[in-house]
Amino acid sequence: MTDLPRIPLAGVIGHPIAHSRSPALHGFWLKRHGIKGHYIPMDVAPQDLKDALNLLPRLGFVGVNVTIPHKEAVLQLADIVTDRAALIGAANTLIFRKDGRLHADNTDGAGFMANLRQNAPDWNPAAGPAVVFGAGGAARAVIAALIEVGVPEIRLTNRTRPRAETLRADFGAKVLVEDWTQGGNMLEGAATVINTTSLGMAGKPPFRVPLDALEPTALVTDLVYNPLQTPLLLEAAARGCRTVDGLGMLLHQAAPGFERWFGPRPEVDQATRDAVLSA
Repeated sequence: MTDLPRIPLAGVIGHPIAHSRSPALHGFWLKRHGIKGHYIPMDVAPQDLKDALNLLPRLGFVGVNVTIPHKEAVLQLADIVTDRAALIGAANTLIFRKDGRLHADNTDGAGFMANLRQNAPDWNPAAGPAVVFGAGGAARAVIAALIEVGVPEIRLTNRTRPRAETLRADFGAKVLVEDWTQGGNMLEGAATVINTTSLGMAGKPPFRVPLDALEPTALVTDLVYNPLQTPLLLEAAARGCRTVDGLGMLLHQAAPGFERWFGPRPEVDQATRDAVLSA
């Protein structure tokens, strides 16, 4: 009997996972490139994470994406952690290497930046301060990316100030922390505004920060992509600001993993957006 090549398998692990749009995204790319592979959503409880990561390579998996609540925990289980994953303190992309070692990376910051470059190509990171709302894992990735491209000052606020202070301690003097109640005042003179919280997401509390001080020259982006046009983006656009929705970050952060697992570098274009939005 002729040995047939193994069908490459990848997927996304989280708890819960039914909401993930990653299977629709990778399924679209697999079909576009004519690859006989599969990308599978897997609900893995925290107590089962280690066993799952040990078993998946033996079942033919070449890698997985990681989402809440496992993004920090996988760093403790990985054999190789990239510098950016270590800096951010979380991983979203795992590669099961042929030598048996587990490789952990974080592509969130690169995905965030690629989304801005694609949808606001004239954005100048050095034009002025950036305001970041939120201090979770996504904020860590965004702040690391902003510092890397030369944003001169990052004004950070979070509903619980100690989490923001932790990020300031980790990322240094470019990060200035303000109380959440001062969020509206932080917008004065800001060139870039980023919401990394879940506020404004469908089913979550609204994003209630007064935008009176927002400059019409500012670029405003929201990591929330359900709804695609959040109240923050709609009000910013009404004030004359350029806006970038959060779907592109999801798409761009997924591309490096797809390339490592399946071979081709996928293109993020309108057809890709449409495929994910219609899923």
